[in-house]
Amino acid sequence: MIADSKTKAKVDVSQELTAVSELMEAVLSDTSVPRNIRAVVDEALKKISSLEEKAVAVSTAIYQLDDISNDINMPSHTRTEIWGIISELESIKEKLK
Repeated sequence: MIADSKTKAKVDVSQELTAVSELMEAVLSDTSVPRNIRAVVDEALKKISSLEEKAVAVSTAIYQLDDISNDINMPSHTRTEIWGIISELESIKEKLK
């Protein structure tokens, strides 16, 4: 029974990571976002898509995104999107514990 719930949790997390990846792709395709910010978002996206331990990858992505969230060159709508992505990643991180 415990194995079933862990398998279900992994599937849920996988689906949630896919949804977050799509949000990050939207930021990457927005040409109003400065290149340096898109580079960090791209790096965070690669991190959560890697085969690395998911909890570590998600934590690293959260750190990277949080670091750029206060960039003065970031458009306000992008900042809101980044905060939403960070929130989703923190929720996923809690499920991975």
